[in-house]
Amino acid sequence: MACTRVTFQVRGTTSPGEFLAVCGSCGDLGSWFPNKAVLLEQDTNDCTLWKKAVAVPRGAPSNYRYFKGFFLTSKNAGDPCPVIVNKWETHQHPRALNPSEPELLVDDGEFGFYNDHECVDSGWLTFQTEIRLRLHYSEKPPVSISKKKFKKSRFRVKLTLEGCEDDDDDDDEEKLSPSSWHKMATTLGISLIGNGDYKSRHSQPDFGYALDPNLWTEYSIHTMDPDNLELTFEFFEEDLSETVVQGDTVPGHVGTACLLSSTFVDTGKNTGFVILPIMARNSRQTIGKVRVDYIVIRPIEGHVCDMSTSFTKYWKKRTALDVGHRGAGSSSHMDRYAKVRENTIASFKSAASHGAAFVEFDVHLSKDRVPIVYHDLTCCISMKKKSDNDSLELFEIPVKELTFDQLQLLKLAHAAAVKVNDPTESILDEEEYIAEHQPFPSLLQILQAVPEHVGFNIEIKWLCQLKDGTWEGNLSTYFDMNLFLDIILKCVLQNAGKRRIVFSSFNADICTMVRQKQNKYPILFLTQGFSEVYPELIDLRSRTTSIAMSFAQSEDILGINVHTEDLLRNIDYIKEVKSKGLVLFCWGDDNNDHENRSKLKEFGVDGLVYDRICDAQPEQPNIFKMEQLEGLKDSIPEETLKSCATSSICLTCSSVCSCKQETGSTESDSGLSNASF
Repeated sequence: MACTRVTFQVRGTTSPGEFLAVCGSCGDLGSWFPNKAVLLEQDTNDCTLWKKAVAVPRGAPSNYRYFKGFFLTSKNAGDPCPVIVNKWETHQHPRALNPSEPELLVDDGEFGFYNDHECVDSGWLTFQTEIRLRLHYSEKPPVSISKKKFKKSRFRVKLTLEGCEDDDDDDDEEKLSPSSWHKMATTLGISLIGNGDYKSRHSQPDFGYALDPNLWTEYSIHTMDPDNLELTFEFFEEDLSETVVQGDTVPGHVGTACLLSSTFVDTGKNTGFVILPIMARNSRQTIGKVRVDYIVIRPIEGHVCDMSTSFTKYWKKRTALDVGHRGAGSSSHMDRYAKVRENTIASFKSAASHGAAFVEFDVHLSKDRVPIVYHDLTCCISMKKKSDNDSLELFEIPVKELTFDQLQLLKLAHAAAVKVNDPTESILDEEEYIAEHQPFPSLLQILQAVPEHVGFNIEIKWLCQLKDGTWEGNLSTYFDMNLFLDIILKCVLQNAGKRRIVFSSFNADICTMVRQKQNKYPILFLTQGFSEVYPELIDLRSRTTSIAMSFAQSEDILGINVHTEDLLRNIDYIKEVKSKGLVLFCWGDDNNDHENRSKLKEFGVDGLVYDRICDAQPEQPNIFKMEQLEGLKDSIPEETLKSCATSSICLTCSSVCSCKQETGSTESDSGLSNASF
């Protein structure tokens, strides 16, 4: 095939060691993989101008994006080139070219701007690891002082870091070579999150920040060498008045607490907390201790994210979407022994046929690490007594203790039956023998069975700790969070196709990890705010709707999913959420009331999660299907459209597909294409 020598040219400022690169759909531009992208060259006379000539197929359309990042030398010959993506263009329609001449100069102006619209997002974890260290008052004050002199002191805290010394004595040239990239790539930022305000990932003041009971203080470290860092917390008296050590240029510097990142490897845990002694600077005595919570976020193992598309911060403005809670609705809100059980293929298909734009469900793992769809962390199973043929006794068991095959053998009691201690009718329901009515479907089965035009709101289930210290499901141990998420995310990323996906979780760390591990799908932070229905959670970030907003902004996620009880009590929250550029879903029993749903739609919520969607709406195509049909009207002759439609309202999916094949039209923005959120 003939090629065109295309010179890509773009302007952008970069930090030391950072490069601009172009990544695109054709093989010569990396096939959308950043580690195969084309590195641009900086102009010798203009440090903001970057360009590079590349041979691309002539007469063949190509799409591409620019990104900023670090290109590092592989430690081992033949290994993929480590690329750290700092910022990348995320326009729903990427830049495009279709060269026909032998040579072409493409001047793309400023990085991030395309068609007069700026659209840039932060990168995700590719080869680097992120360590988060947190000081907060969720349970109790993080600092406990034992030395009488400092009992009444208020402290400012600053974190410093450095790489631990290597055993090898490298010369200066080796220390500056690409082989020492792990020492050059480590960065540190601090975030402060409070009610109605936040300050995300920025440099610390010289003497750090004062600890505040109403603030979540979090340090974020990006590094290529996560097991070889020395992390030191410096403690200053807030008034900075007294010089502790003679000749000290820093007044009020009273002590330090040191943490080696290798501790995380030694404990074998990626989440948890450590208690560190605070050592006085003028003696070997301790003056107190500090509790440091941590999470270690690693790249997805076994999957490489590409740059073809991203919806992490994209949402198309439209009327509020109807989201089927657990499909057709929670079994506890249905008739006593409903034929369609929640969280089954039958339930999701039923909601889909009644116009649900999305279906919502919970995902966690079986013992053999299969992603399964089920709401609770535990399940009730029955055991038949030997001495009584008619008597059944229910036992509660954690889902994580049963393999996927074992879960398929279970016949579950209806939630209503458990409450009234009457398991026999629901357990013996013949509907259980129909495959689509079986509980515990795998996430893969759901992805394959439910029509692709129906979006999935996937709540990632994780342990929640209540403010009183107890744990949901009476469980205090669970899977490794990185492993847990990698399995679920890979299942979705590799099998979702063009389906709309929105992740959500009540666990703030899950939201953070999903955002950092992948670059395609958005996430909503689930929060209950102030509630008279549910007990308060221990995590400060979950306490109020206001701090949930700040968390969502700080982590740069799509938005929040708020308990409707709190919204109806404070209807102005809706306006506040929208003013901050966040997407707003809401959930809860109050959504089952038609008048409440109408009110919330009027005030501008983006999604309503509710039960009984099949009772609330007749059988009809969902909003995405209707938008698809509207998008096709301009390209399909009226006679053809009429012949395909069975009525003025409903047009089958197969008719749409055949019409599109006949006309040769491409998928529109609002159809089933990847730009359809």
